[in-house]
Amino acid sequence: MSNADLQDLVARVVVVAVMLLVAFPVHEAAHAYAAYRLGDSTARLFGRLSLDPIVHFDPIGGGLLAVSVLLTGLGFGWAKPTPVNPYNLRGQHGDAIVSAAGPISNLGLAIVGAVIFRIVVAVGLTSGDAAVFVLNVLGFFVEINLLLMIFNLLPIPPLDGSKVLYSFLDPRTAAQVRPVLDQYGIILLLFAALFPIFGGNTLLGAVYDAFVFPATNLLLGL
Repeated sequence: MSNADLQDLVARVVVVAVMLLVAFPVHEAAHAYAAYRLGDSTARLFGRLSLDPIVHFDPIGGGLLAVSVLLTGLGFGWAKPTPVNPYNLRGQHGDAIVSAAGPISNLGLAIVGAVIFRIVVAVGLTSGDAAVFVLNVLGFFVEINLLLMIFNLLPIPPLDGSKVLYSFLDPRTAAQVRPVLDQYGIILLLFAALFPIFGGNTLLGAVYDAFVFPATNLLLGL
C-alpha cells in the first residue's frame, strides 16, 4: 500500500469516527430538539435530547456506515431513530419540521466543514502529509454529510423525507399513499440502491451525480 493510499484509508477511518461521534448525534438531537420545541417531550424522556453518541448509536446503521465509507468513500448508514409522538406536536406541519431538522443539521455540519477546509486552503496549508490528510478528512466529511442530507430527504420510508411528504399531502391522499409506501419502503430503497435504471446508474448514484458531487465541489470551492 502506497503512502497516499494509507493516508486515504486513515482519513476515511477518522471520518467514520467523526460521523459516529458528532454527525449522527447532532442529526438525532436535532430531531429531538425540534420535537421538544414543538411540544413533544418523548425524545427527552428517553434521554435522546443529548449529544451523547452512545444513546444514538445503532450497531447495524453504524456498521454499514463504516463498511461503506471504508470500501467506497461514500457513507450510507443511520443512528437509532429518535422517538417522536406526532400527536403532541404543535402546528399543521410539525411532523415535517421535526423530520427535516435532522437533514438540515447535516447541511449545517457540511457548511462548517467546508468553511474550515477553505480556511486551511486560504492560509496556504496545502502541502505536506499532515495538510493533505486534514484536507482529505474535511473533504470526506463535507461530502458524506451532504449525501446523508439529500439521501434522508428522499420521500421513501423510513427516511425523513417520507414524513415531510406526508405532511404536505392532503389528508385523503396521505391516507391512501402512506400505507403503501410504509409497507414497501425498504424494498424501494434496495431497488434505488442496487438496480441501474438511469443509464446504467442507480437512483442513489444518479442523486449523487446530480446533487451531492456538485454541491460538495461548490462548498469546497473546487
